[in-house]
Amino acid sequence: MNFDLRLPIGIMFSVFGVILVIFGLATGKDEMYAKHSLGININLGWGAVLLVFGAFMLFLTWRSSKKTPGPSSSAAASSASPDLTGKH
Repeated sequence: MNFDLRLPIGIMFSVFGVILVIFGLATGKDEMYAKHSLGININLGWGAVLLVFGAFMLFLTWRSSKKTPGPSSSAAASSASPDLTGKH
């Protein structure tokens, strides 16, 4: 079984990041930011952070899948040979 946890983590953070970036861009001129967050668009900033982290996780997943070769015949032959050491 070849399950890489970075894939669902990357997808989740990327989706949340895109949602926050879109919301931050849509509400960028809102008076709320001037009153409550010192004029900083928190949604846009943290959305970008989440998006970058999610993209990095997806990149690591893609890079790892390129390095992992398929099952080789030597690995199948070595697993089929009996254990002659007598240890279990």
